[in-house]
Amino acid sequence: MKPRSFDVLSALLYRGSGLVIGPEKQYLLETRLSGIMREVGVRDLDELADRLQAPSAGSAAIERQVIEAMTTNESFFFRDEKPFTHVRATALPGLHAARPAGAKIRIWSAASSSGQEAYSLAMIVAELRPVLGGRTVEIVGTDLSREQVQRAQEGVYTQFEVQRGLPMTHLVKYFRKDGLNWRLNDAIRSMVTFREWNLLADPRPLGEFDIVFCRNVLIYFDRPTKTRVLDMIAKQMPADGLLYLGGAETVLGISDKFEILPDNRGVYEKTRAGAARPVLAKA
Repeated sequence: MKPRSFDVLSALLYRGSGLVIGPEKQYLLETRLSGIMREVGVRDLDELADRLQAPSAGSAAIERQVIEAMTTNESFFFRDEKPFTHVRATALPGLHAARPAGAKIRIWSAASSSGQEAYSLAMIVAELRPVLGGRTVEIVGTDLSREQVQRAQEGVYTQFEVQRGLPMTHLVKYFRKDGLNWRLNDAIRSMVTFREWNLLADPRPLGEFDIVFCRNVLIYFDRPTKTRVLDMIAKQMPADGLLYLGGAETVLGISDKFEILPDNRGVYEKTRAGAARPVLAKA
């Protein structure tokens, strides 16, 4: 592939999704974009780059396909377990106690992929109904991939997918067999709203969230993009809002809007300069 073609594709990915890809990842471009190249009738990445640079009625659609094909869509139920344990044991009971009667608790699963993270949170909320009483908990899952959003809305998963992190008790309680797959029941599905959304976009239209899961996403961004995304998220959270990042991610040296909760790796609260901070129990 010509250097100019690589520059065109890498710039498109960075502009459209924040994804940073170096020359050493050219093999990923060739692997993940091969289907698109066949579909649009081009022989190689050079021709694909030329097609993207040539103004045409279909170029925007091809750009979207390229971005969606290159973004990672890895997700499974109760991934890493500890964040979900913290939500169940500490975050939701604490927020419930701190909120006035009738106030909603809102949760955002950012870059939700095929929906396992958002539905894991919904199952936790369902289990905590005796604690939460009649309080409404809204869960919003977003992803830039239209295909992944549609799949999440369907709530149908393969045998392999339900074996990754999902307790057998939850499989029996919340799913039913659907041919070779498993279908999530309507009660859990109805607790989550999925929509297409790019993390680089201003999140104000999504509203304010008490809990934000943005896990294993920032690792694909450069530092300026990480800072931008974290700062935008912070603006959509109350003072006691909680942010959950992946185990390999941090806000240190990236954003001063959050600080880690003691003894809770990967869990962050908004920075409140000069304010006394509550002591939260270990998860």
